[in-house]
Amino acid sequence: ASLLPSAVFGQDAEVSVAAGERIARIGGCHDCHTAGYNEAGGQIDTARALMGNPVGFNGPWGTTFAANLRRIAADHSEDEWVAYLSELKARPPMPWFNLPYFREAEMRSLHQYIVSLGEVGDPAPPYVPPGQTPTMPYVVMAPPVMPR
Repeated sequence: ASLLPSAVFGQDAEVSVAAGERIARIGGCHDCHTAGYNEAGGQIDTARALMGNPVGFNGPWGTTFAANLRRIAADHSEDEWVAYLSELKARPPMPWFNLPYFREAEMRSLHQYIVSLGEVGDPAPPYVPPGQTPTMPYVVMAPPVMPR
């Protein structure tokens, strides 16, 4: 019985590409950062996985585009990636406030998975401030009437 806790904790501490793929799926990374993922019913095109999305999200904050995570991961060592995710603050709709709930092993696994995908691709389109019209397609994420 004394071996049970270490076996359970050992699973949490697994750092691997496979664990990173699982984290990317259950963490919702592909939902925004992989173009066509939702339309494909959750099937991953590894040639495009986590390369960002040319369709933006428009709201009171301006227009944001899901970042190309391959480029970001390629620019960071595993230790730097952990620090990056631990400190990240981002514009909507990125749920950056959920990132502190990742365990360090999960962050490391996510880095390994993203780096394993290969070619980094192009940067995501740049942020467009409020009041400016984006040149790329976008989804409006603001109700027509704001509640009081």
